[in-house]
Amino acid sequence: MNIADLRKSYERAELSETDSHADPLLQFDQWLNEAIKTEVPEPNAMTLATVASNLRPSTRVVLIKGYDERGIVWYTNYESQKGIELAGNPFAALQFHWVELERVVRIEGRVEKVSAEESDAYFHSRPLDSRIGAWASPQSQVISGRTVLVANAARYGAQFMLKPPRPPHWGGYRLVPDQWQFWQGRKSRLHDRLRYTQQADGGWLRERLAP
Repeated sequence: MNIADLRKSYERAELSETDSHADPLLQFDQWLNEAIKTEVPEPNAMTLATVASNLRPSTRVVLIKGYDERGIVWYTNYESQKGIELAGNPFAALQFHWVELERVVRIEGRVEKVSAEESDAYFHSRPLDSRIGAWASPQSQVISGRTVLVANAARYGAQFMLKPPRPPHWGGYRLVPDQWQFWQGRKSRLHDRLRYTQQADGGWLRERLAP
């Protein structure tokens, strides 16, 4: 099979200026809840793009853990590649792709750490194995094999038992959006694409972009 011949006609829905929300957070809330209700695989998965000091971009998939008018939240190791890159360049981009709904959401903005209280609250809500894993994995570092992780997990499990504290190198980030894009697949590749750009007064300018 020639991969260039793989095609799909997008015909599930449409996205118009009149039917979309004026506030992009409300539009995102509607689409995310529709993705959850229709049981698309991992509707909470999002691609995070960061840029290193050498200007090379990198991406990875993380899970959204909260969102409100302040921004989009996820949790990770602050000493990971993404953490190091965000420390040097706090601007990032997120993307959700809900294939079954033929929808994409892109979000750009500045990233900040959430408060220690927020990180503590989420960390202690996690399963015990995940809390031990936050200690056991030196994320993004080279290791000699999986046995390193297993040994680390055993060591920290014995040390902390049922009450591991939140590691000082682990916590939340919040992307504060200044631009959103909503993409709805349409027939003949004439897709619907709306961009919201934050204005000086805090409001949002909604514009249609050519696909």
